[in-house]
Amino acid sequence: MTIEKKSPCKVNLLLNILGKRADGFHELETVMHPVSLFDRLTLSRAGRVVELTCSNPALPADASNLVHRAATAFLQAAKISDGVRIHLEKNIPMAAGLGGGSGNAAAALSGLNELFNGPLNGEQLHKIAAALGSDVPFFLQSKPALATGRGEKIESLEKRKPGTISKVFSTHPPTDARIVKAQQNIQVMLKERPEYVVTTSEFNDVKARLMAFHNRRKADPKDPNRPQLKKAPGSGSSPDDKSSGGDDDRPTLKRRTDTTP
Repeated sequence: MTIEKKSPCKVNLLLNILGKRADGFHELETVMHPVSLFDRLTLSRAGRVVELTCSNPALPADASNLVHRAATAFLQAAKISDGVRIHLEKNIPMAAGLGGGSGNAAAALSGLNELFNGPLNGEQLHKIAAALGSDVPFFLQSKPALATGRGEKIESLEKRKPGTISKVFSTHPPTDARIVKAQQNIQVMLKERPEYVVTTSEFNDVKARLMAFHNRRKADPKDPNRPQLKKAPGSGSSPDDKSSGGDDDRPTLKRRTDTTP
Protein backbone atom coordinates (compact mmCIF):
# COMPACT_ATOMS: atom_id res chain seq x y z
CA MET A 1 0.00 0.00 0.00
CA THR A 2 1.27 3.46 -0.94
CA ILE A 3 0.03 6.81 0.34
CA GLU A 4 0.61 10.12 -1.47
CA LYS A 5 0.23 13.39 0.41
CA LYS A 6 0.34 16.98 -0.78
CA SER A 7 2.35 19.25 1.51
CA PRO A 8 1.44 22.96 1.16
CA CYS A 9 3.34 26.00 2.39
CA LYS A 10 1.97 29.07 4.19
CA VAL A 11 2.18 32.83 4.51
CA ASN A 12 1.79 34.89 7.68
CA LEU A 13 -0.88 37.55 7.14
CA LEU A 14 -0.03 39.17 10.46
CA LEU A 15 2.52 38.58 13.20
CA ASN A 16 2.65 40.09 16.69
CA ILE A 17 5.64 39.18 18.88
CA LEU A 18 4.48 39.73 22.45
CA GLY A 19 7.72 39.07 24.33
CA LYS A 20 10.35 36.48 25.19
CA ARG A 21 9.33 33.54 27.34
CA ALA A 22 11.22 31.84 30.14
CA ASP A 23 11.83 28.81 27.89
CA GLY A 24 13.67 30.98 25.33
CA PHE A 25 10.84 31.04 22.78
CA HIS A 26 8.85 34.15 21.92
CA GLU A 27 5.17 34.47 22.79
CA LEU A 28 3.37 35.39 19.59
CA GLU A 29 0.08 35.60 17.79
CA THR A 30 -0.10 35.23 14.05
CA VAL A 31 -2.67 34.60 11.34
CA MET A 32 -1.37 31.97 8.91
CA HIS A 33 -2.84 31.02 5.56
CA PRO A 34 -2.08 27.86 3.53
CA VAL A 35 -0.77 28.44 0.01
CA SER A 36 -1.45 26.17 -2.96
CA LEU A 37 2.20 25.52 -3.76
CA PHE A 38 2.97 21.93 -2.83
CA ASP A 39 5.70 19.47 -2.07
CA ARG A 40 4.64 15.83 -2.38
CA LEU A 41 5.35 12.84 -0.15
CA THR A 42 5.01 9.20 -1.15
CA LEU A 43 4.88 6.79 1.81
CA SER A 44 4.89 2.99 1.97
CA ARG A 45 5.74 0.23 4.43
CA ALA A 46 9.21 -1.21 3.91
CA GLY A 47 11.87 -2.95 5.99
CA ARG A 48 12.48 -2.14 9.64
CA VAL A 49 13.84 1.43 9.52
CA VAL A 50 12.95 4.86 8.13
CA GLU A 51 14.23 5.28 4.57
CA LEU A 52 13.99 8.80 3.15
CA THR A 53 14.86 10.01 -0.34
CA CYS A 54 14.45 13.48 -1.79
CA SER A 55 14.30 14.98 -5.28
CA ASN A 56 16.54 17.85 -4.16
CA PRO A 57 20.07 16.59 -3.44
CA ALA A 58 20.82 19.76 -1.45
CA LEU A 59 18.40 18.64 1.25
CA PRO A 60 19.80 16.05 3.71
CA ALA A 61 17.79 12.84 3.81
CA ASP A 62 19.23 11.59 7.08
CA ALA A 63 17.98 11.77 10.69
CA SER A 64 18.42 15.57 10.69
CA ASN A 65 15.55 15.97 8.19
CA LEU A 66 12.20 16.93 9.75
CA VAL A 67 10.39 14.27 7.71
CA HIS A 68 12.76 11.58 9.01
CA ARG A 69 12.35 12.87 12.57
CA ALA A 70 8.57 12.96 12.20
CA ALA A 71 8.47 9.37 10.93
CA THR A 72 10.74 8.15 13.73
CA ALA A 73 8.64 9.93 16.38
CA PHE A 74 5.41 8.54 14.89
CA LEU A 75 6.63 4.93 14.86
CA GLN A 76 7.85 5.21 18.43
CA ALA A 77 4.63 6.80 19.69
CA ALA A 78 2.48 4.22 17.87
CA LYS A 79 4.74 1.36 19.03
CA ILE A 80 5.19 0.15 15.45
CA SER A 81 8.23 -1.98 14.67
CA ASP A 82 7.78 -1.92 10.89
CA GLY A 83 9.85 0.46 8.80
CA VAL A 84 8.72 2.98 6.16
CA ARG A 85 10.00 4.29 2.86
CA ILE A 86 9.31 7.96 2.12
CA HIS A 87 10.12 9.95 -0.99
CA LEU A 88 9.93 13.74 -0.82
CA GLU A 89 9.46 15.73 -4.02
CA LYS A 90 10.50 19.34 -3.29
CA ASN A 91 8.88 22.26 -5.08
CA ILE A 92 8.66 24.83 -2.26
CA PRO A 93 11.80 27.04 -1.98
CA MET A 94 13.83 26.23 1.10
CA ALA A 95 14.72 28.76 3.85
CA ALA A 96 12.13 31.18 2.43
CA GLY A 97 9.90 31.53 5.50
CA LEU A 98 7.12 29.54 3.79
CA GLY A 99 7.13 26.64 6.26
CA GLY A 100 7.93 24.00 3.66
CA GLY A 101 9.85 21.76 6.05
CA SER A 102 7.19 22.06 8.75
CA GLY A 103 4.51 21.19 6.21
CA ASN A 104 6.53 18.15 5.11
CA ALA A 105 6.74 16.92 8.71
CA ALA A 106 2.99 17.33 9.23
CA ALA A 107 2.23 15.55 5.94
CA ALA A 108 4.48 12.69 7.04
CA LEU A 109 2.61 12.39 10.36
CA SER A 110 -0.85 12.41 8.78
CA GLY A 111 0.26 10.14 5.93
CA LEU A 112 1.79 7.56 8.26
CA ASN A 113 -1.28 7.61 10.47
CA GLU A 114 -3.34 6.81 7.39
CA LEU A 115 -0.87 4.17 6.20
CA PHE A 116 -1.03 2.32 9.53
CA ASN A 117 -4.82 2.63 9.89
CA GLY A 118 -4.99 5.43 12.45
CA PRO A 119 -3.16 4.24 15.58
CA LEU A 120 -2.84 7.82 16.91
CA ASN A 121 -5.60 10.34 17.60
CA GLY A 122 -5.51 14.05 16.78
CA GLU A 123 -4.22 15.06 20.20
CA GLN A 124 -1.32 12.60 19.98
CA LEU A 125 -0.40 13.81 16.49
CA HIS A 126 -0.52 17.43 17.67
CA LYS A 127 1.81 16.62 20.58
CA ILE A 128 4.38 15.09 18.23
CA ALA A 129 4.00 17.98 15.78
CA ALA A 130 4.53 20.61 18.49
CA ALA A 131 7.68 18.84 19.65
CA LEU A 132 9.05 18.87 16.09
CA GLY A 133 8.56 22.61 15.49
CA SER A 134 6.29 25.56 16.22
CA ASP A 135 4.79 25.70 12.69
CA VAL A 136 4.19 21.96 12.30
CA PRO A 137 0.79 21.81 14.11
CA PHE A 138 -0.67 24.40 11.71
CA PHE A 139 -0.20 21.98 8.80
CA LEU A 140 -2.19 19.21 10.50
CA GLN A 141 -5.28 21.14 9.40
CA SER A 142 -6.05 22.82 6.08
CA LYS A 143 -7.69 26.14 6.99
CA PRO A 144 -6.32 29.58 7.74
CA ALA A 145 -5.67 29.77 11.47
CA LEU A 146 -4.78 31.93 14.42
CA ALA A 147 -1.61 30.59 16.05
CA THR A 148 -0.65 31.59 19.59
CA GLY A 149 1.79 30.48 22.27
CA ARG A 150 5.05 29.89 20.42
CA GLY A 151 2.92 29.09 17.37
CA GLU A 152 1.76 25.61 18.35
CA LYS A 153 -1.73 26.57 19.61
CA ILE A 154 -3.99 26.56 16.57
CA GLU A 155 -7.49 28.00 16.15
CA SER A 156 -8.90 27.39 12.67
CA LEU A 157 -10.64 30.28 10.90
CA GLU A 158 -13.54 29.89 8.50
CA LYS A 159 -13.53 30.88 4.82
CA ARG A 160 -15.99 33.33 3.30
CA LYS A 161 -15.44 34.88 -0.13
CA PRO A 162 -12.60 34.07 -2.55
CA GLY A 163 -10.06 36.73 -3.43
CA THR A 164 -6.49 37.04 -4.70
CA ILE A 165 -3.13 38.21 -3.43
CA SER A 166 -0.87 39.03 -6.36
CA LYS A 167 2.38 39.64 -4.45
CA VAL A 168 4.03 38.52 -1.25
CA PHE A 169 6.84 40.63 0.21
CA SER A 170 8.62 41.27 3.49
CA THR A 171 8.84 44.63 5.27
CA HIS A 172 12.22 43.64 6.67
CA PRO A 173 14.99 43.16 4.07
CA PRO A 174 16.57 39.70 4.47
CA THR A 175 20.25 39.46 5.36
CA ASP A 176 20.90 35.72 5.07
CA ALA A 177 22.24 34.98 1.57
CA ARG A 178 20.16 31.78 1.37
CA ILE A 179 16.94 33.69 2.09
CA VAL A 180 17.82 36.37 -0.46
CA LYS A 181 18.41 33.66 -3.07
CA ALA A 182 15.18 31.87 -2.14
CA GLN A 183 13.15 35.06 -2.54
CA GLN A 184 14.77 35.69 -5.92
CA ASN A 185 13.86 32.13 -6.93
CA ILE A 186 10.23 32.75 -5.92
CA GLN A 187 10.05 35.84 -8.15
CA VAL A 188 11.52 33.92 -11.10
CA MET A 189 9.13 31.03 -10.49
CA LEU A 190 6.08 33.33 -10.41
CA LYS A 191 7.10 34.82 -13.77
CA GLU A 192 7.71 31.44 -15.39
CA ARG A 193 4.80 29.63 -13.73
CA PRO A 194 1.85 32.06 -13.42
CA GLU A 195 -0.33 29.24 -12.08
CA TYR A 196 1.70 29.51 -8.85
CA VAL A 197 0.58 33.09 -8.14
CA VAL A 198 -0.55 32.96 -4.53
CA THR A 199 -4.31 32.71 -4.09
CA THR A 200 -6.04 33.38 -0.81
CA SER A 201 -9.50 34.16 0.50
CA GLU A 202 -11.22 36.93 2.38
CA PHE A 203 -12.39 35.80 5.78
CA ASN A 204 -14.84 37.19 8.31
CA ASP A 205 -12.80 35.76 11.17
CA VAL A 206 -9.46 36.94 9.79
CA LYS A 207 -10.82 40.47 9.37
CA ALA A 208 -12.08 40.39 12.95
CA ARG A 209 -8.68 39.18 14.17
CA LEU A 210 -6.85 41.96 12.37
CA MET A 211 -9.18 44.54 13.87
CA ALA A 212 -8.68 43.05 17.32
CA PHE A 213 -4.89 43.29 16.94
CA HIS A 214 -5.19 46.91 15.77
CA ASN A 215 -7.53 47.87 18.59
CA ARG A 216 -5.33 46.26 21.20
CA ARG A 217 -2.37 48.31 20.07
CA LYS A 218 -4.53 51.42 20.56
CA ALA A 219 -5.59 50.31 24.02
CA ASP A 220 -4.32 51.45 27.42
CA PRO A 221 -0.49 51.21 27.42
CA LYS A 222 -0.69 49.71 30.91
CA ASP A 223 -2.73 46.76 29.65
CA PRO A 224 -0.48 43.70 30.28
CA ASN A 225 -1.88 42.01 27.16
CA ARG A 226 -0.95 44.92 24.89
CA PRO A 227 2.01 44.00 22.61
CA GLN A 228 5.12 45.94 23.59
CA LEU A 229 6.72 47.33 20.44
CA LYS A 230 10.38 48.27 20.45
CA LYS A 231 11.43 51.81 19.61
CA ALA A 232 12.32 52.23 15.96
CA PRO A 233 16.04 52.95 15.44
CA GLY A 234 16.66 56.70 15.34
CA SER A 235 13.12 57.61 16.36
CA GLY A 236 14.37 59.49 19.42
CA SER A 237 11.25 58.68 21.43
CA SER A 238 9.52 55.73 23.00
CA PRO A 239 6.46 54.21 21.31
CA ASP A 240 4.21 55.81 23.93
CA ASP A 241 5.81 59.27 23.80
CA LYS A 242 3.07 61.47 22.34
CA SER A 243 5.49 64.38 21.80
CA SER A 244 6.66 62.88 18.51
CA GLY A 245 3.22 63.25 16.90
CA GLY A 246 1.19 60.87 14.78
CA ASP A 247 0.56 57.23 15.62
CA ASP A 248 3.39 56.80 18.12
CA ASP A 249 2.77 53.16 19.00
CA ARG A 250 3.25 52.11 15.40
CA PRO A 251 6.72 50.78 14.45
CA THR A 252 8.53 52.68 11.73
CA LEU A 253 8.83 50.70 8.47
CA LYS A 254 10.59 51.74 5.31
CA ARG A 255 8.09 52.24 2.51
CA ARG A 256 8.52 49.84 -0.39
CA THR A 257 8.74 51.79 -3.65
CA ASP A 258 9.65 48.94 -6.01
CA THR A 259 6.37 47.52 -7.31
CA THR A 260 7.86 45.16 -9.88
CA PRO A 261 7.35 41.42 -9.25
